[in-house]
Amino acid sequence: MINRVILVGRLTRDPMLRKTQSGLSVATFTVACDRRFSGGNGQDRQTDFISCVAWRQSADFLGQYAHKGALVGVDGRIQTRNYDNASGQKVYVTEVVCDSVQLLESKSASENRSATMGYQPQNAGYAQANPFGDAAANDGFDDFSAGPTLDISSDDLPF
Repeated sequence: MINRVILVGRLTRDPMLRKTQSGLSVATFTVACDRRFSGGNGQDRQTDFISCVAWRQSADFLGQYAHKGALVGVDGRIQTRNYDNASGQKVYVTEVVCDSVQLLESKSASENRSATMGYQPQNAGYAQANPFGDAAANDGFDDFSAGPTLDISSDDLPF
């Protein structure tokens, strides 16, 4: 069976870099990807917002160099997981676990785009991604604090 994902899109916010209890780096981020479809007017577009997770060196790289709006290429696999939230409800999560993440535009192109949009990068807090790519959905929910604390060593990971 094949489970392979290749995405090209823009980051909806700065990646959130964290460390596990054993010191492994993990970065969570959302990639906005356009999808074409045939509508009443011919070719129309919709945007999909895809949750991604990168580990180790990829996570450190993203935390240091990638910012909101950056054009990225992601190569990875789809993974699903679930947990019980604070209310006792089962929450299902589908995300792309990244094997490789690349910045697809030069630093100068990225800086020019940021300057024309008036964006200043910031890593000040975790906002849950929403279809508008803004912080309005920050309801205090944190994927990493829900459920029991896990002690994971690098030997436990399949990659």
